[in-house]
Amino acid sequence: MNNHIVSAFNVELKDVASRVVEMGGLAEALSRDAVHALITNDVETARKVIEADKRLDAMQADLENLCISIIARRQPVASDLREVIAAMRVSNDLERVGDLAKNVAKRALAIETSLKAMELGVGVEHMSELALNQLKDTLDAYTTGDERTLKAVQLRDKEVDALYTSIFRQLLTYMMEDPRNISMCAHLLFCAKNIERIGDHATNIAENIYYMFTGNHLPVERPKTDELDVGRQNVPTE
Repeated sequence: MNNHIVSAFNVELKDVASRVVEMGGLAEALSRDAVHALITNDVETARKVIEADKRLDAMQADLENLCISIIARRQPVASDLREVIAAMRVSNDLERVGDLAKNVAKRALAIETSLKAMELGVGVEHMSELALNQLKDTLDAYTTGDERTLKAVQLRDKEVDALYTSIFRQLLTYMMEDPRNISMCAHLLFCAKNIERIGDHATNIAENIYYMFTGNHLPVERPKTDELDVGRQNVPTE
């Protein structure tokens, strides 16, 4: 009987893990499609991203209910408990990634031009590549147990933050130089922030997975630069 219980519990844990992987694949796909729609002005893809986010929301709710049920019925401890709790936290971050992708897709519908050949589009596209590579590497590490990759993802978050700050300054400059740029730059500014947040969620996922594997926390060394700080850096001090 005990062996049967243990076997059934292991099946449930594998189900949880497979659902996390499935959610991760969908969140990654939605993010890439949203950025593609933004850069190329692909209206149809943008609409598909917005619609598909509902599926990701439903998957997150189902996974959370399953994890709560497992905790109530199995009362897991130690590494088993960490695995279930990590799955809940990771699924929540993935659901937020989907929301951010949806936000980018909505902005893509509002920008009535292709950014493919524009300098602004190049910067946003490059930042999205960095952030989405973070997400992909983190999800790969979830299945492989590669702790070094998780540490590297956390460190690489600074690159995304630095690029976002650069894009923020560039967009402000364009808006000040020509008021006709304000509408498009404002949309791009929100898109850039959403993409930067995807990188943050990827880092959160890496930290939760690292704790799941090791029982220890990754060092928190992620000072964030607020947009207001960008302007303060040029203000002379007495």
